[in-house]
Amino acid sequence: MVTPAARREAVAHLRTSLGVSERRACGIIGADRTSIRYRSRRGDDTALRMRLRELAQQRRRFGYRRLHILLLREGVTINRKKTQRLYTEEGLTVRKRKSRRRAVGARAPLPAVARPNERWSLDFVHDQLVGGRRFRVLNVMDDVTRECLAAVVDTSISGVRWRANSPGLSWCMASRERSSATTAPS
Repeated sequence: MVTPAARREAVAHLRTSLGVSERRACGIIGADRTSIRYRSRRGDDTALRMRLRELAQQRRRFGYRRLHILLLREGVTINRKKTQRLYTEEGLTVRKRKSRRRAVGARAPLPAVARPNERWSLDFVHDQLVGGRRFRVLNVMDDVTRECLAAVVDTSISGVRWRANSPGLSWCMASRERSSATTAPS
């Protein structure tokens, strides 16, 4: 019985079922008599509630703050906290955006590779030095031999920097073709 309304109901129940006085019922429950006798003087907000619902239907992505601004523009003088209270009492919430469509159908598995140099993978690894400076390593791996073909280390690796500072993947490809040509059986 946390809310005052629940305490009022409990006092009324004790008075009707046991026939005790209000003072005794309040003493049993531990409620203050003034809170039991309280009657709300709040005005009727049905028109305001209806307008708030209409605005929320029109603007589904607007929360109570933006709806409050729309009400002010219409000439309704209302406190923001009252708008928030009515918004929650009416059970209004901001509608979630629909998730983007996923690809339809089953994904095809990657084809199996049997020979070296058929497929390579790129992997970024990052770490931090003792002084707090971060660095990144771009590893180029052969999927069959699990060999690291190249490792580019820098504090910031972008596509433009990768192409400008190093010969890039073409250098890896050329060196791998040379090594496979020398080790190929004759």
